[in-house]
Amino acid sequence: MATPCRLMLILLAAVAAAASHPAHEFCAASGGGGGAGSCGGGDGTRILIKGGTVVNAHRAEEADVYIEDGVVVAVRPNIPVGDDNVKVIDATGKYVMPGGIDPHTHLEMEFMGTVTIDDFFSGHAAALAGGTTMHIDFVIPVNGNLTAGIESYKHKAEKSAMDYGFHMAITKWDDEVSREMEVMVKEHGINSFKFFMAYKGSLMVTDDLLLQGLQKCKSLGALAMVHAENGDAVAEGQQRMIDLGITGPEGHALSRPPVLEGEATSRAIRLAKFVNTPLYVVHVMSIDAMEEIAKAKREGQRVIGEPVVSGLVLDDSWLWDPDFATASKYVMSPPIREAGHGKALQAALSSGILQLVGTDHCTFNSTQKAFGSDDFRKIPNGVNGIEERMHIIWDTMVETGKITVTDYVRVTSTECAKIFNIYPRKGAILEGSDADIIILNPKRSFVMGTHTHHSRSNTNVYEGRKGKGLVEVTISRGRVVWEDGNLNVVPGSGRYIRTPPFGYLFDGIEKSDAIYRAGLRAPVVRSKAAA
Repeated sequence: MATPCRLMLILLAAVAAAASHPAHEFCAASGGGGGAGSCGGGDGTRILIKGGTVVNAHRAEEADVYIEDGVVVAVRPNIPVGDDNVKVIDATGKYVMPGGIDPHTHLEMEFMGTVTIDDFFSGHAAALAGGTTMHIDFVIPVNGNLTAGIESYKHKAEKSAMDYGFHMAITKWDDEVSREMEVMVKEHGINSFKFFMAYKGSLMVTDDLLLQGLQKCKSLGALAMVHAENGDAVAEGQQRMIDLGITGPEGHALSRPPVLEGEATSRAIRLAKFVNTPLYVVHVMSIDAMEEIAKAKREGQRVIGEPVVSGLVLDDSWLWDPDFATASKYVMSPPIREAGHGKALQAALSSGILQLVGTDHCTFNSTQKAFGSDDFRKIPNGVNGIEERMHIIWDTMVETGKITVTDYVRVTSTECAKIFNIYPRKGAILEGSDADIIILNPKRSFVMGTHTHHSRSNTNVYEGRKGKGLVEVTISRGRVVWEDGNLNVVPGSGRYIRTPPFGYLFDGIEKSDAIYRAGLRAPVVRSKAAA
């Protein structure tokens, strides 16, 4: 046993090392409001995680992890215990990993005449119980106004219980929206903007508006994101189904087939190439869309493909269930596809064609889903996943040997942190990183469903699903919030994380622009023809 004096010397050395670490400097530079200080923001709790396998995206190692005031202070073998005020967690035989980061959620979102059932407290409770310690939610403008939208979501997030960031949706285009985008980046710490190519008549933008948006994103160093479905064709497909007398949930999938997702993905990729700006395709649900992303990446284009858990492990057979309540809970857009698409998406994730996993957590209860009992077009679109994602990906991808444990950390946490420019503050267990950590026991099993989940919904699209790999402990900014099946979260304890512009996807863009201009061989000087 080390003496208290020796322990103090060790910890002082670790703190000094953390202070000089790039992660610590990054944390200080990019910290957001809503918490104590710009880094960590913990309550002074000290935790020592001993005996586990610490997994980062770049390596796995046997090591202990010492946490103080919400920040990782030391990661190395055999850190001694010499103070009764340190909480010691035995992680022997278990994996110690960065908490999950969900890049795609919709909490308390007004949509299709109702509001998603999970807000910034119940959604966060569900996330933490499932091993996710941060998410990035989509702000929906109010009548197209970005400032009104961000103020609304700041109010919604007052009840938050973990760290969160924001993307901003763009639902119309004019000079004021262009000006507001700059304000969002520079004053509100938002580095991503989403354009809906679907939902004609409400959220959808046309190609000319998308082009202007892509150009503005590029100038701001912000990442353009697209919901890729051909909205005009979807509207036509919906009417076709109604004319055929198909009004149930199966009509939803039949009206927006994979070809429409593939077409819109291809169009968005080509427009981004024309502008020469990175592109992020959300909720890739089909082989058609995935193959367009693969082709673009082979040609050197910077395109991020994000599958979601439902698209990876479910198929559309549920939409034909004779019970409307069962069938309707699987309605989301783009739709869950027929068997075969999920396996192809899993392969694309394991090979790096698709780079990270989200959920599109957008949950409605059975009463809300029943709004469309006579017309599938009125069924609120969305499924759950924020609590289930980490477990399903482990069981589906790691337990089957499709990806390694380091890949698991990459696709559930690190890649998201890198894309949205908050790494290594998030997405890593390194000296100076925020202490967002999970302990996963690969030997324990789980069973999913409404009887155990923390969502407010009375439905779950993963009802009865079983698997291996259980998150036993979740630590959020140095606080143990999930342990032994008990959740300890407080409304208002969450913190907004700013996402700086010009992430790694923009590296070298100006050089390729210069090469393009130099290669134009124009304008050509020509003599005027004689009169």
